Amino acid sequence: MYTRILTVLIFVIFTLANANSQQATDIVAPEPASPIRLVKTKPVIAKNWMISAANPLAVKAGANILRAGGTAADAAIAVQLVLGLVEPQSSGLGGGAFVIYFDASSEKLTTLDGRETAPMAATPRLFQDDKGEPLKFYSAVVGGRSVGVPGTPKLLEELHTRWGKSPWPSLFNDAIALSANGFQVSPRLESLVRKDLKRLGSDQTTSDYFMPNGKRIVAGDILKNPAYVESLKIFATEKSAPFYQGKIAKSIVAKIRNATKNPGVMQLSDLARYEIKQRPPVCVTYRAHEICGMGPPSSGGLTVGQILGILQSHDIKSLGSDNPQSWRLIGDASRLAFADRGRYMADSDYVPLPLKGLIDPDYLAERSKLLQGRMSLKTVSPGTPKWDHAQLYADDEAIELPSTSHFSIVDQYGNALSMTTTIENGFGSRLMTNGFLLNNELTDFSFRSHKDGVPIANRVEPGKRPRSSMAPTIVMKDGKPRFVIGSPGGSRIIGYVAKTIIAWLDWDMDVQEAINLPHMVNRFGVFDIEKEAKVDVMKQMLGALGYLAVLKNLNSGLHGIEITPDGLQGGADNRREGIAYGE
Repeated sequence: MYTRILTVLIFVIFTLANANSQQATDIVAPEPASPIRLVKTKPVIAKNWMISAANPLAVKAGANILRAGGTAADAAIAVQLVLGLVEPQSSGLGGGAFVIYFDASSEKLTTLDGRETAPMAATPRLFQDDKGEPLKFYSAVVGGRSVGVPGTPKLLEELHTRWGKSPWPSLFNDAIALSANGFQVSPRLESLVRKDLKRLGSDQTTSDYFMPNGKRIVAGDILKNPAYVESLKIFATEKSAPFYQGKIAKSIVAKIRNATKNPGVMQLSDLARYEIKQRPPVCVTYRAHEICGMGPPSSGGLTVGQILGILQSHDIKSLGSDNPQSWRLIGDASRLAFADRGRYMADSDYVPLPLKGLIDPDYLAERSKLLQGRMSLKTVSPGTPKWDHAQLYADDEAIELPSTSHFSIVDQYGNALSMTTTIENGFGSRLMTNGFLLNNELTDFSFRSHKDGVPIANRVEPGKRPRSSMAPTIVMKDGKPRFVIGSPGGSRIIGYVAKTIIAWLDWDMDVQEAINLPHMVNRFGVFDIEKEAKVDVMKQMLGALGYLAVLKNLNSGLHGIEITPDGLQGGADNRREGIAYGE
């Protein structure tokens, strides 16, 4: 125990020392794991700009950019480059991301899709055995088969092209310095490496990095990444082109196709044809605000919007956050939305879907009537939203295990950015090249292609983007951003984000209180209750309403910013190592 305390204290001191350089004197250390825990209870206050992200070193990198006059887009690039180094299990240049951006000069919301794509040689049976049965999850994940074409490098360049102000090379300074000089391994990274040693050992490059000389990294170690330094220098000089057509692209394909386990089918042409797509924001009215998020291939914006739209006619505010009836309404609204998600939602470039019908107020009002009782819904089925054409789908069976990262940024110019970024499962495919891990994003597809002869919308198809639950969100009122939020957490992301918006809008909590509020998530009928909630009482009360309730470690990573008439308030999730910081 005392060794653990000492390790945590060393990590705190080191992070404080790093944060104190370059004028970022108020950036503090992350919350270490038990037995010492520095719990955030009040929001961080700032006048000009704010960042909330999953690691203090990434926040510091973004703060340096904003302090020098950069935009939220500039800062996002610096934040992502450092996150890919210090929490490589969650996101990086080998993955993808979704961004929703408010440009103050045009007063316009834009969403950018940097989701990975399936290789053109992929077939609907990619994750099935010789008998046509779905593979076990980790049998599909580890190795080259699960890797989709990365979108993050091109997305970062797109952000800078559209909204950047700082010189492109300047955005790489912190990431290059930390990679070359080393960063201190955090308790969280140590813990995740320890739990995944066998899978990390499936690739020699990955094993050598996380287990140098056969000894796994531990909290407090100084970890350098010279291969990442070289990738960053190429990226800073040549932008994203080498990742899609040059030297780095060739090494990505070689790593995937020559993987010891599950060699993949990606080719250079798959990388060369990749493009970032601008999508229309999905916005739903809730409590006189517009809740705006990412549309397909993410299910996040639609499903969060459906949950809130179904709750619109119910007085959650008067019931309060401790009332089991509030959670019955939230839980069953979520079940209804997830039923529609499983039936209809996928990459809209490949699968026609009733996007407008799913968030039509009349449709949501009809679904809302199902919640008029006092007990849990015994059964939940997909609804019948209005279609522009006829189509029939079977319910999805995709498996989503949580990893991912989220950060929120508001700059001095009034621009706001919400970005959720991922390599999917922790450590992705476990394949490492050029200093970064490659994603396992293709396992977000349904492993089954059909059910009872009926096609599944989210089946594997060449060039298609797998459905996601990532839900970067900006809440608007009177044409201005008011709340910037998002989270990692697999398909529970949707519940985490919806809960936080409800806590802020209905229960008048500030951003930090709303993030801290214990999670209770119901996707498919079972209530997952966060272990640190008032578990015994709430479990019993929800059980009395007809639910099966189970206790879970619900490890969200919510990072949010509230924009008020008096300035900015930032909140960061105590469940991870992040912080909010502003000036």
